[in-house]
Amino acid sequence: MESNIKTSEEVGDKPGQKRPASFSDWVRTWDGKLLTPTAAALGRLGLTPNGLTLIGLVLILITAVVLALGYTTWGGVLFLLSGIFDALDGTLARLANRKTRFGAFLDSTCDRYADAAILIGVMMPYLRAGQQIQVMLAFVALIGSVLVSYTRARAEGLGLECKVGLLTRLERFLIIAVGLIFNWVTPMLWVLAVLANFTVLQRIVYVWQMTRGNDQMSQ
Repeated sequence: MESNIKTSEEVGDKPGQKRPASFSDWVRTWDGKLLTPTAAALGRLGLTPNGLTLIGLVLILITAVVLALGYTTWGGVLFLLSGIFDALDGTLARLANRKTRFGAFLDSTCDRYADAAILIGVMMPYLRAGQQIQVMLAFVALIGSVLVSYTRARAEGLGLECKVGLLTRLERFLIIAVGLIFNWVTPMLWVLAVLANFTVLQRIVYVWQMTRGNDQMSQ
């Protein structure tokens, strides 16, 4: 589950360190206290980081089916459970010293499937009911969610760190979890549709600001 609720993007506590760039970074300053012992226990049971990633993906796909059938609150509970596995794979990789490029690639790819599956699952009851506004909101939210991650990955391909923005993956996760569990689906979709795409614009502006001087000098 930008990557994720992961300790692979930890923010340390060393003196003189910059303040966290986002709410996600702030959470990562303390989530290790909860995730580390759990990940260590799972590692002792023989589970691998990639195994946890795939378990999380399977749970997300099951969640999407549950949501598509109209069981919103149960879908929210399953979504929270899948998020735990999404958080633990990076922690276990760090603890077991098993961070790999393929593992990072697999995790990011599964995250994109997760983004799409959840919002498609949310969309299906509205599609059957002919509620076009909610269907369009889910579609716009899906585009924004995928592009938030894509803009970061593309910026990193240019050698830039790009964690800026209002709605990173952790914020989206929390909004979806609350929206599903309390059955506030339409407000959830409005928030995701607007703020995810706003975050994309924030990252576009940020990369433009970071590159325009260098680009001009290289012409």
